[in-house]
Amino acid sequence: MFAALTSLATRRPKRVVIAAVLVVVAAAIAGSSVADRLDPYAADDPATESVRADAVLERAGVGAGVDVVALVDTPGGVASPEARARVAEVARELRADPDVARVVTFEQGGRALVARDGRSTYVAGSLRPGADENDAGERLIDRFEGEPGVTLGGFAVASPQVNEQVSEDLARAELLAFPLLFLLSFLFFRSVVAALLPLLVGGMAIVLTMFGLRLGSEFGSISVFALNVTTGLGLGLAIDYSLFMVSRYREELAKVGPGVEAIRRTLATAGRTVLFSSLTVAAALGSLLIFPQRFLYSMGIGGMMVAVLAGAVALLVLPAVLAVLGPRVNALAPRRLQRAAEADARPAQSGAWYRLSRAVMRRPGTIAVTAAALLIAMGIPFLGLKLTAVDAGVLPESSSARQVDDALKRDFDVRRTTPITLVARTEPGPALDRYLDRVREVPGVLEVSPPRVEGALTLVDAVPRGAVLSEGSQEAVRDVRGLDVPFEALSRGQTAALVDLKESLSDHIPAALAVLMGTTVIVLFLMTGSVVLPIKALLMNLLTMSAAFGLLVLIFQDGRLEGLLNYTSQGALEATQPIFLFAVAFGLSTDYGVFLLARIKEARDAGIPNDEAVAVGLERTGRIVTAAALLFSVAVGAFATSEIVFIKELGIGTALAVLIDATIVRALLVPSLMKLLGDWNWWAPRPLARLHARIGLREGAPA
Repeated sequence: MFAALTSLATRRPKRVVIAAVLVVVAAAIAGSSVADRLDPYAADDPATESVRADAVLERAGVGAGVDVVALVDTPGGVASPEARARVAEVARELRADPDVARVVTFEQGGRALVARDGRSTYVAGSLRPGADENDAGERLIDRFEGEPGVTLGGFAVASPQVNEQVSEDLARAELLAFPLLFLLSFLFFRSVVAALLPLLVGGMAIVLTMFGLRLGSEFGSISVFALNVTTGLGLGLAIDYSLFMVSRYREELAKVGPGVEAIRRTLATAGRTVLFSSLTVAAALGSLLIFPQRFLYSMGIGGMMVAVLAGAVALLVLPAVLAVLGPRVNALAPRRLQRAAEADARPAQSGAWYRLSRAVMRRPGTIAVTAAALLIAMGIPFLGLKLTAVDAGVLPESSSARQVDDALKRDFDVRRTTPITLVARTEPGPALDRYLDRVREVPGVLEVSPPRVEGALTLVDAVPRGAVLSEGSQEAVRDVRGLDVPFEALSRGQTAALVDLKESLSDHIPAALAVLMGTTVIVLFLMTGSVVLPIKALLMNLLTMSAAFGLLVLIFQDGRLEGLLNYTSQGALEATQPIFLFAVAFGLSTDYGVFLLARIKEARDAGIPNDEAVAVGLERTGRIVTAAALLFSVAVGAFATSEIVFIKELGIGTALAVLIDATIVRALLVPSLMKLLGDWNWWAPRPLARLHARIGLREGAPA
């Protein structure tokens, strides 16, 4: 395989580069409309009760809930003639939209649609079944733009505003990240030419992935938030892979000079590591495909695409670029930096990372226990994790959907406007009355509305005693669902949806973990031939994850750094974020483990004893892994500037996990455990050892 890649890169390198550029340009043109083709955030599982209830209502031609909220200011009170006329006018404008099936004002909906102080009210609109929320929302935003005293909100309005915000956040993140990444790359690579290579690989991977997402949107529903993971991971992985490929190429240039042999050695060593790394990250993110929630499986699709494509660009295009550049890869650098780059290209059994590794291995037990205890202590806040659902509150305060959401929570009794709705397939009568009497006895239920008949269905609203997403209201949903009913009765609503989301995630987590951990063990075994190292990597990854999650709870759940990070805490983490972060951070932690273990194994295969091989491996990768981690953290950490709170969680959580892994774990925990286990690090049962020997996945160049 690597011989074929070498041949491709060295026989006609200019043709390879030109062909790659043409493909990327075509992909950029074809994928330019990707943001408009993707769907909004969704965390619904079609198998859950609340979604089935919505489907029953849709088949019956009944709107499943309130999709549009028009908040109307009535300074003189809603009873005034002016206010009534204004509300009626807003209702007429809503009804004029072809996708709005039902409109309710306070005259039909009662006091629940009037603010506590009587100075504002809202008009509730429901879309017809099957309507496109994005299209309807955009039309309504245009229709009411500039209307004095009217503010639009609701899911149909929040959806296009989220899409627009995601596009703005991506542009801002790229504007901030690219110059900073170039500057840091220049400091680490010590050459302008070399510093441009990660941005080249990252840009190609991102453009190709966006084309892939655009193509995928024709065959299924993909969330617009996949663009965030595409940009962040694309840049981060491109930096990682470029660092290792270019650094290794510089080593081989120093040994054998420019030419085919330098490219061959680079691909056989660093290229092999990049291949394993991209497979590991893709497999980790592939575990998200287990989940039926659009947000999660979309992130899995985008993440897998960008991991594979970043690896492909690094293996197919970057070697051809290096072949064209030759020694000019070090060009455009001050003389002092050129000397430093040449010194880096001739790693010796000395240096700061070598000395650190030796110092750690002199007291391996103490350092291993201390490092593990620190990670465990950082992870303790994670035990108090609380989960919540996404609503308009994740948008910036400047968006109309957020303003309406804040006003509803502040000025209205949202328990009555977002009740637990019971969808019963029966007619009013004694059986229904007995059922509703039992619903009223549920401790978490405040009151039950009179039944309303919609064809063959009867709908009843159960108002919870607590806040909509509180644990008490969730328990009320569970209690209502636990009642014996002689007919089909399904519960839906915002509270029921959160209960279903948490249960669905819990049901699918074991299978996702099995895929995640199983593929990680297999890939690391194929690379190292050991069963001990993969298991140890799993344990260290879990420590890294717990520490990162603990810090995330401290920051976002407990509301710390709100001013610095410009967000408002929801008092909990969005329910899908820990799962997504676990998959991403787990894959990246394994990614850095692959880089380090590859050099340790390479040294050991060359006959160097275990302790020395560990020190040599850390010396040869310590600076590069640290640089990669810092650059990656900049790439994904740029999403801390996002105006959407759970995108901030995503960016900061990933950056924390990467930095913890590259420092505490790789610098302290790995060498100390490698020392403690000694030759047992490389143990495998004889059948597996023979299997690995037959597969022959060994380095193709000397250490």
